[in-house]
Amino acid sequence: MHLRILYHDRCFDGSCAAAIFGHFFRQRMDASAEFSLQGLFHQANQLFPDELFAGDENAIVDFKFANNPKLNWWFDHHQSAFLSEEDEQAFGRDESGKKFYDASYRSCTQFIADIARDRFGYDPVAMADLIHWADIIDGARYDCAKTAVEMPAAAMKLTLVLEASKENLTSKVIPLLTEYSLDEIVERPDIRPVFDELYRRHQASIEIIRKRSVNKDGVIYFDLGDTDLAGYNKFIPYYLHPDGTYTVSVLDAGFRTKISVGSSPWAENPKHNLATLCERYGGGGHARVGAISYGPGELDRARQTASEIVAELQT
Repeated sequence: MHLRILYHDRCFDGSCAAAIFGHFFRQRMDASAEFSLQGLFHQANQLFPDELFAGDENAIVDFKFANNPKLNWWFDHHQSAFLSEEDEQAFGRDESGKKFYDASYRSCTQFIADIARDRFGYDPVAMADLIHWADIIDGARYDCAKTAVEMPAAAMKLTLVLEASKENLTSKVIPLLTEYSLDEIVERPDIRPVFDELYRRHQASIEIIRKRSVNKDGVIYFDLGDTDLAGYNKFIPYYLHPDGTYTVSVLDAGFRTKISVGSSPWAENPKHNLATLCERYGGGGHARVGAISYGPGELDRARQTASEIVAELQT
């Protein structure tokens, strides 16, 4: 059997979710299944063309629902899981027993592990460390901003590699997650040099954000649209501005223009639901972190949107 796994690309939780779903499938469904992997990115006018669903069975994990008859399995935990009311209604009508949604979970990896164990008899013990770290990283459960920025643990180092490497390494790393420890993966000769270079760039990005960020009324704003940074460690703003509650930033990622919106994990009970806020502009996410994607070259539009969001968060 050919199992096609589509997952949230350049994301630690998305990669772990793909790994644990594949591990579960081989343990409980088909031990001889062959996998193919396809990363998905949130984009303006999100589409799920038929060619994505090229397997005998097809799964989407940690990403929006696709109303396609070729989709067999689906797991997601984002508030903004459905592109339309029609998609949400289609999910509600589904009787396959293989599509699951719960926005209360911090990580999709933990969600898959629990459902697979409780509904299908899966034993997740061998993946315990992966589940543990996915829950910490996707749930931003760090003890302080310094830890999150300095990345002492292997899982944090691997997150940087998955999210920021010029050569997208997720499809290479996902199969390794079921066979090797996180420490072993990070120290591989094809991974460690990538981390070392990215960490150097990470340290440089701290200085760029230090110079460009402004913290007003608890909202940290900065514009990276004219830099070569397509992403950054989302805890840097709170490392630089410990009294900040929210972050709003603009980035040019090449294939899309992105507004990132976040709240400090160390701020108690922020009053704004960021997924709901981002949904107004076609984006989404979780209550405490969200994003909006526009087309390439739409920096002016992104800057206007960011300005509106900053003004609302400052109230």
